[in-house]
Amino acid sequence: QVQLVESGGGLVQAGGSLRLSCAASGRTFSGSAMGWFRRAPGKERQCVAAISWSGGRTYYSDSVKGRFTISRDNAKNTVYLQMNSLKPEDTAVYYCAAKGGSITTSDDEYAYWGQGTQVTVSS
Repeated sequence: QVQLVESGGGLVQAGGSLRLSCAASGRTFSGSAMGWFRRAPGKERQCVAAISWSGGRTYYSDSVKGRFTISRDNAKNTVYLQMNSLKPEDTAVYYCAAKGGSITTSDDEYAYWGQGTQVTVSS
């Protein structure tokens, strides 16, 4: 089992920055690919970023590319999402998720999920 706990969400003005953290515990963080997803009001959950176990492979959705950076510190069992130049359309609940194997954008393939953290960007 893997337990995931997100933190770092909050209210920020457009153009500002936030860094989300996802602390993992349990046996399966080792070797896991990690993803950050978000669900905006009235919209489906979407993958915004993902990272392989080694960190050598990453994915970003077009909507966040160039503004968000995913990283991980395996020694600390933590994955991060640095969010810069935030826009009101980034407002959503952000979730981290873990899966074995390679990264993917499909939420169906992620076995473990955090509880989510709210990010609100005001205009």
